[in-house]
This record gives sequence, structure tokens and C-alpha cells, in this order.
Amino acid sequence: MTAGTTAVDERPSQPAPPKKKDRTHWLYIMVIAAVVLGAAVGLIAPEVGKDLKPLGTMFIALIKMIIAPVIFCTIVLGVGSIAKAATVGKVGGLALGYFMVMSTFALAIGLVVGNIIHPGEGLQLQPYDAASAGEENATVDFLLGMIPGDIPVLPTLVLALLVGFALQQMGEGGAPVLGAIRNIQAVVFRLMMMIMWIAPIGAFGAIAAVVGATGWAAIGSMAVLMGAFYATCALFIVVVLGGLLKMVTGISIFKLLRYLAREYLLIFSTSSSESALPRLIAKMEHAGVSKPVVGITVPTGYSFNLDGTAIYLTMAALFVSTAMGMPMNLGEQIGLLVFMIIASKGAAGVTGAGLATLAAGLQAHRPDLLDGMGVIVGIDKFMSEARALTNFTGNAVATLLIGKWTGELDRAQTEEVLSGRRPFDEATMETVGH
Repeated sequence: MTAGTTAVDERPSQPAPPKKKDRTHWLYIMVIAAVVLGAAVGLIAPEVGKDLKPLGTMFIALIKMIIAPVIFCTIVLGVGSIAKAATVGKVGGLALGYFMVMSTFALAIGLVVGNIIHPGEGLQLQPYDAASAGEENATVDFLLGMIPGDIPVLPTLVLALLVGFALQQMGEGGAPVLGAIRNIQAVVFRLMMMIMWIAPIGAFGAIAAVVGATGWAAIGSMAVLMGAFYATCALFIVVVLGGLLKMVTGISIFKLLRYLAREYLLIFSTSSSESALPRLIAKMEHAGVSKPVVGITVPTGYSFNLDGTAIYLTMAALFVSTAMGMPMNLGEQIGLLVFMIIASKGAAGVTGAGLATLAAGLQAHRPDLLDGMGVIVGIDKFMSEARALTNFTGNAVATLLIGKWTGELDRAQTEEVLSGRRPFDEATMETVGH
């Protein structure tokens, strides 16, 4: 061993620099503060609150502007991801089939619950009408005119699917195009984040307007939606995911939840399941699932197995349609379900992408409902934790199920780990491998 090497080995370890708090944490706080302030303005000064409606309208116009680029990039890249995952054989094909079934089931549950509780009933939200607002809103009209118009969503979706399949057939020749689209997606998502930083202003105006128009009824209706969503996610985890896990592997969902407790705290504090991705990979391997199965199932599931987001999308869509006094008929709900099955695959990983997907679904089926999304902007953050926790749990359960179905689950190891007799070594998270 050389002297230089010895010097390096003997150097005292430096404490890791403190991590900066994710900036989106402050966005989350700002939105909550804007909702509270907007509700207060609406209750104390209703007429002032109603005059603030254009703030929410302008924010929704910005969201509409970005829908088509988000859908195009994510669907094109998503089709490529499906092809890549399917090439890994039995594990990839089984995982993708399971993800499609579960996300469809979750979307359907959202529709069923939404039709039972009728969230938003009685609000009678009205879109902003510049023509009847008076000449004093010429400035508002000017600002709205500066925002580019929205691009039709369904043609964009069809084009994205065709481009994705064409790139598949091109094989390696399509790799440069996929790389370019991936770079464009990075720009689009950066633009989405820029728009989301305006969300507190939009939420303030939208909540002030609806509370100013309907008073406490608006607050009660939003509370009903949030409560129903949290209850639906909890039942989905315990009954649907827990029942399937018990039936296939014999594992109790409550043991799995206890094993992942630290990850749930991390997700709850960041409102994103992305923060716990490396830990889920490490913990699923420790729980007895083989490394290849974990390496395929978990990353793919983060894009294609979004149970919580699926429930949210359909419940929120029904909330908007009911609140606008224009409920969807059965045919429109089925069409929305089919659209969301495809479009929801692009709702992961980026703040605001789920909101854009919801807007895309409404624009594709009922464009007249988009003006009612301002209220959803205000309460979206309150439901983000339940979405993230449900998405995360769904992927943990999927990993165990795929491991069992492919014979890559060490059941004895799983029992030792989940019973607490073989605890997870937190030091492993410091290695380069994770």
C-alpha cells in the first residue's frame, strides 16, 4: 500500500453536508396558505372573492397550453418503455399485464365512488365570462389573450401513439429520435414546473371565487371529496391490495405496511413517492424478492402502476362535472376511463403532470368543464399524500406478487423480514448500488 493511499485511508471522514429542502416543499406550503387565505376572503368579502375568479381562469389557461406537449412526450416515450420492458421476458410481460389491469381497476373504483357520493353537488360553478364581466376587465382580457390557445388532445394522443409504434419498428435507428423527444420532455416538464409556481395565485383566486359565490357549501363539498378520496385509498390498500397479497402469497398487508413505515414517513413529508424509490428497491430485495424482478418491476411500476393517481383522476373529473352542474353520462364516463388508462401513464414523477392529465381528460371529452378545474388546483395538494402513499404501496405489493408468480420470492426470507426477526440494515443505503 502506498503512502498516498495510506493518507487517503487515514483521512478522517467528513460529515455529509446538510441536504437542502426540496423547493417544491415551499410550493406545497404556499398553495395551502393560498387556499386558506382564499377561503377567508370568500367568506369575509364575497364580492371581492368573486372578482378574483380571473386569477384561477388564467392559471387553467396556462395548464391547457401545456397539455398537448406533456401528453405527446410522455406517451411516445411510454410506448418505448413498454417495448423495452416487454423484451426482458416473463417478468416484464407479467408486470406490464398486471399494471394495466390494476390501473384500470383503480380508475373504475374512482368512477364508482364518485357516482355514489356525487362530490361537488350543489356548487353550480360558473365559467368566467369576459363578455358579461364589463369593460373594466379589459386588462384581464388582454392577459388571457397573451396565453397561447390549447391544442386538441385526442389527435395529439393518436399521433403520439403512432409515432411511438413507428419508433419501435425503427429499432436502433429510432434511438436518436427518442433521445431528442426525451430532451424536449425535459424542457416541457421544466415549463410545467414554472407554471406550477403560479399555482398559489391560481388557487387563491379560484377558492376565493367559489367560496364567495357559495359560502360554506364550497368548503363542505371540497372536504367531502378529500375525505372520500382518503377513505377510498385506504380501502383500496387494505381490501384490494391486501386481499390480493394474502390470496397469492399469504402475506399480511399490515406486516408489509409496518415494514415500510419509514418510507411512508418520507413520502408523507415530500408528497412524492419518487423520494422513496431507492429505498423500495433495497427493501424489496431484502424482503426476499430477487434482484432482477425488483430491478424490472419497481422502476416500471413507478410509471405504469399508479393506483392512487388513477383513483384521483376519475373522482376529480366527476367532482368538476358535478360542481359545474353538467354531470357526465355513462358513455362519457366510459370514454374518460379509456382515455385515462392511456394518458395516466404520463402522470408520474413531475409536479403538475397529474393535473395536466386530468385537464387532458376533461378537454378530450367535455371541454366546457375545464373552467371548473380551478377548485381542484386548490385542493390537489391536500390529496397528494394519499396518491403517493397508494402508488407506493401498489408497487410494493406488485413486486411481491410478481416475485411469487415467477418463482423468484424467497418465502422464508420474507417471513423473517416482515416478522422483524431480520431487520433492514440502514447502512446499505449508503452504498453506491442504491
